[in-house]
Amino acid sequence: ILTILGNSAVLATAVRRSSLLKSPELLTVNLAVADIGMAISMYPLAIASAWNHAWLGGDASCIYYALMGFLFGVCSMMTLCAMAVIRFLVTNSSKSNSNKITKNTVCILITFIWLYSLLWAILPLIGWGYYGPEPFGISCTIAWSKFHNSSNGFSFILSMFLLCTVLPALTIVACYLGIAWKVHKAYQEIQNIDRIPNAAKLEKKLTLMAVLISVGFLSSWTPYAAASFWSIFNSGDSLQPIVTLLPCLFAKSSTAYNPFIYYIFSKTFRREIKQLQCCCGWQVHFFGTNNSAENPVSMMWSG
Repeated sequence: ILTILGNSAVLATAVRRSSLLKSPELLTVNLAVADIGMAISMYPLAIASAWNHAWLGGDASCIYYALMGFLFGVCSMMTLCAMAVIRFLVTNSSKSNSNKITKNTVCILITFIWLYSLLWAILPLIGWGYYGPEPFGISCTIAWSKFHNSSNGFSFILSMFLLCTVLPALTIVACYLGIAWKVHKAYQEIQNIDRIPNAAKLEKKLTLMAVLISVGFLSSWTPYAAASFWSIFNSGDSLQPIVTLLPCLFAKSSTAYNPFIYYIFSKTFRREIKQLQCCCGWQVHFFGTNNSAENPVSMMWSG
């Protein structure tokens, strides 16, 4: 519910401000699309299976669930990587060079991200790698146990781990460390905090927001990655079902964090949220700053 409501608000805000969106903000929209896509395509089936105490739909639904999870997971990871690289380029370039990152360039990058994610998601369907059930039995993912059972599974998991996890994660860390060093040097040159330009303060705020988004995603998926790699080198019975279930749930919760980060750090997003008319029969009217301060916030039940 939090994922769908939060990311729907992000998309609705993007539609309302479509003509004012900057190029890097398109990646934020893409991240919201991936998060809400994961929630809609996967979570209902997983919840129904949990209530059923067993996986629903057999092998076909298992492959579908695992494919959707892999597709949207890789897309989110590569989008965060692209966000880090663009923030690094913008921070370390002159204003004229940073303007070269146009909307068309970002749209091409987003298209590449989806094609790259789709390629990796369909590889197990055409014979390289495998999809299978999680150890706790009510979810499906990459068959990690195939790592030591076949050269096919070994090569796929190793390649996927390097190209979809390690390299993007290292790129994200390297970019934000580079940005932090650049900002540190810039602030050292300005002794008086009052003389720091508003543009520099905004740049620092945007970078912090991007860092928190990346940290939230990586932190959410780290316990799941640890449990998965444990199952690679050990039997599936070596971990209790609850030990494999909790990291999976924690990883899925990563789709709900980003809207809250946007709300905390973005005045524009807060303003747009207040102006949105809520669904489900509620209509909330927020008065602008030009109105009198005595005007209350009115709520009307229209159900």
